Amino acid sequence: MKIAYSLPEKILTNAELSTLYPGWSEEKILSKTGIASRHVSAEDETATDLAECAAKKLLEEGGVDPKAIDFVLLCTQSPDYKLPSSACVLQHKLGIPTSAGALDYDLGCSGYVYGLSLAKGLVSGGMARNVLLLTAETYTKYIHPMDKSVRTIFGDGASATLVDEDAVKAIGQFVFGTDGSGAKKLIVRTGGAREAVDFAAPEEDDASGNRRTKNNVFMSGPDIFNFTLDIVPKTMDEVCSKNGIDRNDVDLLVFHQANKFMLDTIRKVNGIPRDKFYIDLEDVGNTVSSTIPIALVRAQKKGVLKPGMKVMLMGFGVGLSWGATVITF
Repeated sequence: MKIAYSLPEKILTNAELSTLYPGWSEEKILSKTGIASRHVSAEDETATDLAECAAKKLLEEGGVDPKAIDFVLLCTQSPDYKLPSSACVLQHKLGIPTSAGALDYDLGCSGYVYGLSLAKGLVSGGMARNVLLLTAETYTKYIHPMDKSVRTIFGDGASATLVDEDAVKAIGQFVFGTDGSGAKKLIVRTGGAREAVDFAAPEEDDASGNRRTKNNVFMSGPDIFNFTLDIVPKTMDEVCSKNGIDRNDVDLLVFHQANKFMLDTIRKVNGIPRDKFYIDLEDVGNTVSSTIPIALVRAQKKGVLKPGMKVMLMGFGVGLSWGATVITF
């Protein structure tokens, strides 16, 4: 399966952040998150710009003619406009034929896995032959600069994956889950039809000294952590059962790269051998829907992910939402 990714040029380091947050040194941020730096979009740089860059890299490196693409899927929670769909904008920018379908879907941390399922369905159902699956986020635009709880974690980035008939043969069965009762655990409250942006919204500090307004992203870290520890073991068993395999048959697990502490805890609680569990976010941070494809590319380049391996993918987070599958590379 062909995958490429793109990151903004601007880098925000722990050294820079430590000057803003008293008591939070570079080393403390790294130890808490496993992240030393993250890429941050420029003021005039959008998720669509990053997706365009990732797509062009994929098409060029993979030797794929844009005219061969007949469907564009874009996972983003930071679109350029309320309307039109950013996928439509990308169809034009990438020189993809007007006969192609294109749509955005708003999901987040589980978005890549969901996108693979949508792309597989389009190809398997005979509705498309070459699906360009894109993920792109610029969460940093939603973050208050004095909210260390999220600013130390999130980075911006995009990915592009070609899902064709060969890729579909390698993609296994899926498991999904949704718990909308936890919607407010990770949320940007304003900007939609429910509540308009309030430019006069006051800044408020929480008990940990994180500052934000209701226009900024809010994440209840402990609740997201507990939710993840609850759903991961069950989802691992379910996706193995659906694919007719045992946990021991999986060669590598690439989960949503939320933060190192969470991933380390997941690995230990589930008794996963260290050499089978891939963690790689130290210089990119949590790029939301793009974490899994970015990790896959980097694992391949480092020789950790090798041809023939069975790889379990799992995304979990905002929604609350989760999804998993197994791919043979």
